[in-house]
Amino acid sequence: MSNQKTLASLYPFLQPASKDSAHLKSGLLESVRMKSQDSRQVIQTFFDTQSEKVLAAAEAIADMYQREGRLFTMGNGGSSCDAAHIAVEFLHPVTTGRPALPAVNLAVDQAMMTAVGNDVGFDHIFVRQLIAQGKAGDGVIGVSTSGNSENIMRAFGKAKEMGVTTIGLTGGAGGAMATSSSLDHCLIVPTESIHRIQECHVLIYHILWDLVHTLLADHRGASATKKDTP
Repeated sequence: MSNQKTLASLYPFLQPASKDSAHLKSGLLESVRMKSQDSRQVIQTFFDTQSEKVLAAAEAIADMYQREGRLFTMGNGGSSCDAAHIAVEFLHPVTTGRPALPAVNLAVDQAMMTAVGNDVGFDHIFVRQLIAQGKAGDGVIGVSTSGNSENIMRAFGKAKEMGVTTIGLTGGAGGAMATSSSLDHCLIVPTESIHRIQECHVLIYHILWDLVHTLLADHRGASATKKDTP
């Protein structure tokens, strides 16, 4: 199918025969409705089927912080923005009373990434940083809508060797992430739409953040109770 025919099938209201303003507006509003409905359905389906996996990932992150580990995040393109968002949520909690927690965005240092990319190869930009900064007991979250990003998969493999907890956020069928033994936790959004995957990823890591702080608060409360017990 040609590009023109593809566009016509997706957006019939934009074709020349139907370009009167009222019809165009009606078609665009219907597109908004359909896309927002699809987004809600994808999110609902994910949490209906994978809430226990989300909780397990949150428990792993909370346990990492209890052992004084650090969280690393990584992603490419739009997913690098998600990696940055995850890190800043933990570093700068917006909810009063929740402590800042150490998190490092591996996609932020342009000099490091371009040096490694130029000298060794783009596939190594995250693994080199993990080798230098990571240690057993840390954690890493990798975000990839396809699940096939080679630089993320290499970093997961090295992280597993190092004793670093590995968590992947992906979509579709999960790609390489879904079948890799290097991942401790893999959260897969069941759609092929990159936009719907990314929208669900935002909600996933916001919920992870909230669960982690709740678990850490419970742990601190339990520890305080034990100390006060004669």
